[in-house]
Amino acid sequence: MQHAVENSLVWIEISDDPIRYLLAGPDRSGNVVEIVIMIIEDREIVIHAMPIRATTRIQLFGGDAK
Repeated sequence: MQHAVENSLVWIEISDDPIRYLLAGPDRSGNVVEIVIMIIEDREIVIHAMPIRATTRIQLFGGDAK
């Protein structure tokens, strides 16, 4: 997860109370994963991580589900 966060390709803010970001980045094998990070007291906490879903790919990169 850390590798994907540090090498994220795109991210969007999805909430501001607390601050949360949805991002996509490669894992160490090059597979794109989706991650949600929550910011609390200046700490980044990963609260969600999984292979990127088609809906998330569209949300972050645009285009269609292909």
